[in-house]
Amino acid sequence: MATTLEQVVRRDRTVAAVALLAVTAIAWAWLFRMHAEMAPMAGGGMAMDMPGMRSWSAVELLLLFLMWAVMMVAMMLPSAAPMILLVASLQRRRRERASPAAPTAVFAAGYLLVWALFSAVAASTQWLLHQAALLSPAMASTSPILGGLLLITAGLYQWLPLKSACLSHCRSPIGFLGSEWREGSAGALVMGARHGLFCLGCCWALMTLLFVGGVMHLPWVAAIAGLVLVEKVVRGGPWIGRLAGLGLIGWGLSVLVAPA
Repeated sequence: MATTLEQVVRRDRTVAAVALLAVTAIAWAWLFRMHAEMAPMAGGGMAMDMPGMRSWSAVELLLLFLMWAVMMVAMMLPSAAPMILLVASLQRRRRERASPAAPTAVFAAGYLLVWALFSAVAASTQWLLHQAALLSPAMASTSPILGGLLLITAGLYQWLPLKSACLSHCRSPIGFLGSEWREGSAGALVMGARHGLFCLGCCWALMTLLFVGGVMHLPWVAAIAGLVLVEKVVRGGPWIGRLAGLGLIGWGLSVLVAPA
């Protein structure tokens, strides 16, 4: 019986891992497609992309939100994979005769719901920055003051106790689930949302750096996603994040002092 159960658990983890990989790959593919479609317009400086030129329609705002939501899936789902895979294993062990797929998927949905709400705030912020003529057609800051302050803020946040507390929850899936475990689909949704809130508390400042390097500058997007992943899963990740914070502070100061 034990051997059979172990085989089932491994199978469920494999299914969950393949699903996570597929969703992440689809999100990155969508980002590459959007980048390819937007690059000619941004490069050409068309009026429709110039900041502050006109009011945006509801459809354009919705598309902007979807862009951010897809980007958050691509950036954050890999770092959440260890937690989601552990949830799949525990669901199977606790409910041997039931399929853990639905509760695990609900947990992931709760996690992504938090980042969807963040995407709504980020899209609204981007709209306001465009209206204030503070973003280029490539969706990067045109203001040295704004860019420098975002860099310094993100760098300082890497050293704050709140960052460390949230990161410790993200790096300790067993500890988190041991204190936050809830049964059923509703419980899985709450657990996923709570994990998403800890993750948001850990990474929100880094996400604002998308306005520095360009919201759709994919190498910059990948670099931030890579730092988030290293912080959460690599031994010594918190110190790597703090060292990166020092670099961000130095970069921000240089932007403020010598914007050219």
